[in-house]
Amino acid sequence: MAGGGAVWGRLMRGIETLGALYLVLLDPDGRAPENSARLAASAEAAGADAVLVGGSLSLRGRVAECVRAVKGRVGIPVIIFPGNAGFVVPDADAILFLSLVSGRNPELLIGEHVRSAPAIRELGIEPIPTAYLLVESGSTTSVEFMSGTRPLPRTKPDIAMAHALAAQYLGMRLAFFDAGSGARDPVPAEIVAAVSSFVDIPVMVGGGIRSPETAVELVRAGARLVVTGDVIERTGDVSLLEAFAAAVHGAGRRAGGATLREEG
Repeated sequence: MAGGGAVWGRLMRGIETLGALYLVLLDPDGRAPENSARLAASAEAAGADAVLVGGSLSLRGRVAECVRAVKGRVGIPVIIFPGNAGFVVPDADAILFLSLVSGRNPELLIGEHVRSAPAIRELGIEPIPTAYLLVESGSTTSVEFMSGTRPLPRTKPDIAMAHALAAQYLGMRLAFFDAGSGARDPVPAEIVAAVSSFVDIPVMVGGGIRSPETAVELVRAGARLVVTGDVIERTGDVSLLEAFAAAVHGAGRRAGGATLREEG
């Protein structure tokens, strides 16, 4: 897609080169900021393409401190993954300007956006308009509970396809399908395949991805960006970071890269 800022351009160039990108999500409540910064540096060294900082809520009020610490340790983009307007803090390169289009909660469709937009402008953070689509995961996740919305049914790809297409027509740049933090099951590859063949915007997938093999399956289905969070937060395993990055990039080169060349 044409337009967008520096971070968006970098992500799109990365997809054109690698076929798919690997992002690591850090929860500011999950560890001390300096420890998040060390994990982010390990993720970059392992081959991660960007770091997301955020979650459904912030109990300790240290989003700004976490973003600042992470930004001081890595050269890859640091992108806010906001649960609400309170996640808009300085030092980040960009923010996923999320609209929960899978739900019908007006606060998460437009309310929080109105509150956060002036701060995003004032801080000079690059917004990336993103459709956020919660998918059934087999368990009640934090985002499902906090948003007060029902997730999309995991066995009905047509509903997911219609939501993603509506988001595209509204001008959103990404379709982020998320099973949510603590998900028992990841987003089904069948949904990813159906949506990615139906819309023109990149499909991003996260939640419940616990193995590189699952990441490969999702990339082969059409995911252009894969996010892991809990599995890395729990283990801090650098070798697992390397395995995820290699799996996503390898599958992307074999699948997504070829598709992009054909489209071009």
